[in-house]
Amino acid sequence: MDSTKKEYTSIHLGHGSGGLMTRELLDSLIFKTFSNPYLDQKHDGAIFNIEGPIAVSTDSFVVSPIFFKGGNIGELAVHGTVNDVAMCGAIPKFITLSFIVEEGLSMADFTTIINSIKTAADGSGVQVVTGDTKVVERGKGDKIFINTTGFGAVHPRADIAASNIRTGDKIIINGYLAQHGMAIMSQREGLEFESTIESDTTNLNYMVKDLLDAFGSQIHLLRDPTRGGLASILSEIAEEIEKGVQLIENSLPIEKQVAAACEILGLDPLYVANEGVFVVIVDKAIEAEVLALMRKDPKGQHAISVGEVTAEHPGKVVMQSLIGGKRIVSPLIGEQLPRIC
Repeated sequence: MDSTKKEYTSIHLGHGSGGLMTRELLDSLIFKTFSNPYLDQKHDGAIFNIEGPIAVSTDSFVVSPIFFKGGNIGELAVHGTVNDVAMCGAIPKFITLSFIVEEGLSMADFTTIINSIKTAADGSGVQVVTGDTKVVERGKGDKIFINTTGFGAVHPRADIAASNIRTGDKIIINGYLAQHGMAIMSQREGLEFESTIESDTTNLNYMVKDLLDAFGSQIHLLRDPTRGGLASILSEIAEEIEKGVQLIENSLPIEKQVAAACEILGLDPLYVANEGVFVVIVDKAIEAEVLALMRKDPKGQHAISVGEVTAEHPGKVVMQSLIGGKRIVSPLIGEQLPRIC
């Protein structure tokens, strides 16, 4: 800011007024940080070209606390949106970015979040092309909420649809379960406990592109098990395709510290949110090749097959235990962990 402009240490209602304070905030922080040919036009929207079919996904982020081990609400918003577009079989290119900020949020925290968004967007290969900022009175929000919409071109070899799933298809995940949810819970007020668990928030779009480049339509479905965890996603899929899903208990990758934290809090890791895990349902003929390709990527080095699609128990997810018994894995009822993303 020049000498005629006031330096602010926190967000004020005037920053959302649409007047001079808003313009100063946008020019000195938002436009400066995310400068690109689309945003620099300063339209009320954005004009861009995407060839062929596009995928669009929108999401809102209300995680509490806004800073957590392994990340913050800013990078989480980018990663979550980029991954949702990728799960459609698309290559993310652009995102919109809207803030609802509570009066009193420190300018230092807001700047940290903005910079994290920039780093995450650059790392994901996407550009922020338009957005909005609103400020609500102190006590009428909870520091900051973020809304994003992502756009991407559908991969030319992608054919992602639940209707493509066949009996015998293999179910693969790329890494450890329940990391994000337990990282949040370890810092949640009233539940704080000693832990080094970090959120797994990351972008998965490059690994998805590699899979589609190599296998095309043999990749039948992609999903990211965020809220509700792996159990909820697989329950939705089983019901939709009217086939069964069988999981193998000892195949589920869960770190010891995460498993212990879940036990302390009485939570089942199958229902806990993830932000760096995705489910790949593939033709059984390419299972080994898919695993080999995923394990070459640092974000897929722990990739493993956790089950398969079966003609038995249609519409249900069944877990086969270590001692040979079976139990039904029910879908999540209600909200197990609020404000987790």
